[in-house]
Amino acid sequence: MKHRFIFGIFFAAATLLTAAFRIQAGDVVTVTDRPSAGINTNYAGFRAPLQNAPLIKLPVGKVQPKGWLRKYLELQKEGLNGQLGSVSAWLDKNNNQWLGDGGDHGWEEVPYWLRGYCSLAYILDDEAMKRESQVWFDAVLANLKEDGFLGPHNYENGNPELWAQMVMLWALQTYYEHSGDDRVLDAMTDYFKWEMNVPDGQFLKGLWQEKRGGDNIWSVMWLYNRTGDGSILPLVDKLHRNTSDWTMDNNLPNWHGVNVAQGFREPATYYMYTGDERMLEATYNAFNTMRRHYGQMPGGMYAADENAREGYCDPRNGAETCAIVEQMASDEILMGITGDPFWADHCENVAFNSFTAALTPDMKALRYITSANMAISDEKLHGPSIDNNLRGMLSMSPFSSRCCQHNHGMGWPYYAEHLVMATADNGLATMLYAASETTAQVADGKTVRLTETTDYPFDGNVTLSVGTDGEVEFPLYLRIPAWSGEISLEINGEAQSVAAAAGRYVCVSRKWSDGDVIRLVMPMSVSADVWPQNKGSVSVNYGPLTFSLRIDEIAEEHDSRDREFVQDDSHWQDGVDASLWPCYVLRPGSDWNYALKVGKDNLPVHFSVVKKGWPADDFPFRQESVPLELRVTGVRVPSWGYDATGMTDVLPDEQAPRDTVETRLTLIPMGAARLRISAFPCDVN
Repeated sequence: MKHRFIFGIFFAAATLLTAAFRIQAGDVVTVTDRPSAGINTNYAGFRAPLQNAPLIKLPVGKVQPKGWLRKYLELQKEGLNGQLGSVSAWLDKNNNQWLGDGGDHGWEEVPYWLRGYCSLAYILDDEAMKRESQVWFDAVLANLKEDGFLGPHNYENGNPELWAQMVMLWALQTYYEHSGDDRVLDAMTDYFKWEMNVPDGQFLKGLWQEKRGGDNIWSVMWLYNRTGDGSILPLVDKLHRNTSDWTMDNNLPNWHGVNVAQGFREPATYYMYTGDERMLEATYNAFNTMRRHYGQMPGGMYAADENAREGYCDPRNGAETCAIVEQMASDEILMGITGDPFWADHCENVAFNSFTAALTPDMKALRYITSANMAISDEKLHGPSIDNNLRGMLSMSPFSSRCCQHNHGMGWPYYAEHLVMATADNGLATMLYAASETTAQVADGKTVRLTETTDYPFDGNVTLSVGTDGEVEFPLYLRIPAWSGEISLEINGEAQSVAAAAGRYVCVSRKWSDGDVIRLVMPMSVSADVWPQNKGSVSVNYGPLTFSLRIDEIAEEHDSRDREFVQDDSHWQDGVDASLWPCYVLRPGSDWNYALKVGKDNLPVHFSVVKKGWPADDFPFRQESVPLELRVTGVRVPSWGYDATGMTDVLPDEQAPRDTVETRLTLIPMGAARLRISAFPCDVN
């Protein structure tokens, strides 16, 4: 069976019209591969000579999430990201080089934290958070060097270290979207001119900046699209030739999990400058190369731990939280560049099935590595079973490595910013489904409000209502996930006939009036993915959700100051009440070593879908309150346990003896399972 990561390479952004149905005079419903080409007159798209992009992100705050996603953002505000400024020593304002010359610390931590924190502040319109963000932005913009350099001077082997600046540029871009502060445009222009004057022999020389130069290219294009200053465009070529080669055939220039999650999209970003479609193909190839070798597992990520290693591709190996959120950000950027619905499908896969399980439900602690199969989440050393043999890599801690500690905060705010995007033909596209309200300009510069009501991803029913002060004509694109079967569509209560649309868009072009309503039903069904390179293991899906065995979790609370449970590179600020920030070890309180009984179609035998009530607190990604379960049948595999390091062992061989007694099992969505078995050995009926 083909799994969800195998797909056709995207060769062109041209729209392919496959069906059109008249609703009433002037109204047309079409099924299309991509949004139509054009020049959006309302939002900063890609200026010539850059390629046109079919989708454009709306300014921060224009999409207001509701429901469970809003709840996540509110928890994040009260959790680690929202409070980290008073917890992490790396964000201490005393002697911080991001606030002025001098100081003894200033690298990636401040911009990592700030880009998620400020996006969250602007989405929630939280005055205190906005003021805190402004302190940092004002300091960065007030302390620019005469030669145009921005931020602290750091060096690697005598060469300027520019990785932290790449991250701060992204934070400044969000700040500009919110504020319109022209100091950002001036500062970025001067900084890019400084970069152009650095000799190639000293430019991007170092592990992080060389692998992640695509992030810098993205910022150059962002600035050019707003100023039209073509003098900075040659920097794109310079950045590309000094960035690692992500166009390699069946190979990657580096196998560090976070580098891959960011670096693989560099060729597609460069395509926007050159128009060379081989660059687009290279990004798809790099994505597939990583997953072909190390991504034979559910949840959208791969077995990199910190660095992917030959022979370590079992689903007990996992991904850094940094890699998870960087992958989501790459998916979101590629949605815009290509218009390919695949990237939205993949972003949802990672968000719902991997990211949700990487943090505690209160978002006050996170795990450095999260795997598809992990029956233990403890503080112990597990090398060489996992890469980077440090304590605390699997425990849930507020100090689970200083990179993830600061970087995880961009995950949900960036996701929320991309729920609805503008289209090149002055319309809108629903890209990532969640309850929300979007205020945006469409054709003729008219403002509309698009309100989305849904319990997605737990339900495939979506209602969209349009608010407008008068009639306005524009196209509304509805992304149809690849997992969807035959959809149904109603416009103002009238059923419409729509051709097969899975993995494509349904576009409704009409003259909209205030109160118009679209009802989209995307039926969800149980499906299975088979992972041939991992012993033919099977994972079970329902719509966009993948399911894990429900394992009773025994949580042990520990003091985060105890270095036995946390990594050594994170430090408290003075005076922090550590009792408010405990870490946790999770151990299983029930059996987990089961093979799944499946039929010849690889679907679980005798399965049933159990729908439960929506949680009163609007938070469905918790084991106790998840509104959807699957009942399946399994048999224990007694030899499958823990390896010599105490790590969840690799999948058992197909010949490993099974118990003869069948057991009825409960599966819950992966995102609600902090301990989980998601890739099951099979027992074929």
